[in-house]
Amino acid sequence: MQALLKYIRYTLSLALLSLIVSSCLTAQEASVKSNSYGLMLKTLLSHTVPEINVPDAAEKPANTVFLDARERKEYEVSHIDGARFVGYDHFRLEEVSDLPKSTPIVVYCSVGYRSEKISEQLIAAGFEDVSNLYGGIFEWKNQGHTVVTPAGDTTEAVHAYNRTWGIWLKNGEKVY
Repeated sequence: MQALLKYIRYTLSLALLSLIVSSCLTAQEASVKSNSYGLMLKTLLSHTVPEINVPDAAEKPANTVFLDARERKEYEVSHIDGARFVGYDHFRLEEVSDLPKSTPIVVYCSVGYRSEKISEQLIAAGFEDVSNLYGGIFEWKNQGHTVVTPAGDTTEAVHAYNRTWGIWLKNGEKVY
């Protein structure tokens, strides 16, 4: 009987903890497949720019421009179809000087940190409709969306940045 009561308390504690964690998540954090990934993103990101979740980004109109804020070697493994490479370490506003300031833009990187910083620069430069893809290309792939090679072929390969960050990529083939 003691063991049963202990098991019931343990189960109720886990249920309560799960309820507390899920109630602390914002809509964006709740949109990621993994609660632990959502919690990591909550603390990693500054949340200084508008964020868009993967399902909403996938439904954006055709005039939306996706900007890849990863490094060239990451982009060349795979990227979201139609995305423009802008990089991070060497990003310059000249990369987007051809875009009207009203263009809907979704910026992404691996998990959202670098793209958040690029999004800040775009907003400061007067771009009016900029969103950071919450969870980045990792969450894009985790939710079953396709990525392509530079030749436009669908691939399972995603550059996972490094082995530490690669733990968050659950679907697809990790490339380092």
